[in-house]
Amino acid sequence: MGFKALPAAVALAIGLVIWFVIPVPEGVTANAWHLLALFVATIAAIIGKAMPIGALSMVAIALVAATGVTNDKAAGAIADALSSFVNPLIWLIGVSIMISRGIIKTGLGARIGYLFIAVWGKKTIGIAYSLALSELILAPVTPSNTARGGGIIHPIMRAIAGSYGSDPEHGTQGRIGRFLALSNYHANPITSAMFITATAPNPLVVKLIADGTGAQISLTWGTWALAMLLPGLVALALMPLIVYWLNPPEIKSTPNAAQFARERLREMGPVTRGEVIMLGVFGVLLALWAGLPAFVFGPGAAVDPTTTAFIGLSLCLVSGVLSWDDVIKEKSAWDTIVWFGALVMMATFLNKLGLIAWFAKSIETGIGHLGLGWAGATALLLLAYLYAHYAFASTTAHITAMFAAFYGAGLALGAPALPFALMMAAASNIMMTLTHYATGTSPVIFGSGYATLGEWWKTGFVMSVVLILIWLLVGGAWWKLLGYW
Repeated sequence: MGFKALPAAVALAIGLVIWFVIPVPEGVTANAWHLLALFVATIAAIIGKAMPIGALSMVAIALVAATGVTNDKAAGAIADALSSFVNPLIWLIGVSIMISRGIIKTGLGARIGYLFIAVWGKKTIGIAYSLALSELILAPVTPSNTARGGGIIHPIMRAIAGSYGSDPEHGTQGRIGRFLALSNYHANPITSAMFITATAPNPLVVKLIADGTGAQISLTWGTWALAMLLPGLVALALMPLIVYWLNPPEIKSTPNAAQFARERLREMGPVTRGEVIMLGVFGVLLALWAGLPAFVFGPGAAVDPTTTAFIGLSLCLVSGVLSWDDVIKEKSAWDTIVWFGALVMMATFLNKLGLIAWFAKSIETGIGHLGLGWAGATALLLLAYLYAHYAFASTTAHITAMFAAFYGAGLALGAPALPFALMMAAASNIMMTLTHYATGTSPVIFGSGYATLGEWWKTGFVMSVVLILIWLLVGGAWWKLLGYW
């Protein structure tokens, strides 16, 4: 059987109840309500893991087209169902994931990690900062936060922990491994928040913000990166100290770690041609995404972010760093294009059919009656949005289900559009801290056994509070200085 029976049955039941049992509310069209039924059923199936998210997305596309909830004509319905596959943001993430394969294939990611540890690895806390800096360097061109935190940084962290005999199987994880594993993990949400291209759902946030403001706010790569720079750096500076305080390692000094890293670098040998090319591609991507040509030569020289990603992939293919087989086999990229396209399509038409505006108005009315003022009301919205992630095993599902309505409600309650958008964008990444199933990186690192469930959840909750305060206070002041409000 291609699906899990119980979660599939639950999702189907939820969809049928919304479609056939719950009356269509006043102010909502039947088509919008029926699309909501399909949408909620899809999100429920994703949460319950009834099928892989890509397979569920194919089913959702088929249902949207077959039911005609967006268009009465069959040809128009299938065109609507497939409409998001021409969305540049979807291809930005998919192509960027393909490029990130070159970082792993050439060994550049591992070399960066070992270089930092060779310099700062004489103390346990220094290793944690080295892992965090490696995350930061790789984040702009690694849209799979799972590949970055779980596939590149985590093996380095485990090798270092193992060199000190810190192994969960032997009950010695407290020596150094628990602290390093949690530091490894909590760098991931911070770096994901710092760049549009640091995790797959961020472009979805950009689109939902643009839709919610009638395209008055269209966050560019450079605007996002500049806005998140200072709070992100402060968060990365404080994170290892907080994790150290909550989970103090038994081994405080690690002079052998620097030596271990140098030995690994010697084993890797001189920097290869592939690594040099990847560094060059890295530089081209950052320069174009940051808008350097437009800054130097004027607006006419601007390069679209998705065009930039295709340029980077082309350079990797022409130089031979990546082969076409590498691109074809990068399943996570093609999978992301499929599920991202389906979810964006459904969210777009929920907005076009007026459902999001109706839901936002309902939230606004409910919170408005509390008499909190816009600051208190939007703070309540933000916290409700953030901590609802305890119920989600996918950041994409959470963002798709809740972001547009909560952002729209905040605007209606009087929140300044750009700062509130940036806070919601930050919260969409901060929520990854909470659980051992919060994002793809979580089960990889939690599954290695260095931290218990209690240690993971305690550290995650504390970090969520610290990070939201950093973005509110440091981010708010920084955005004021930048003239964003």
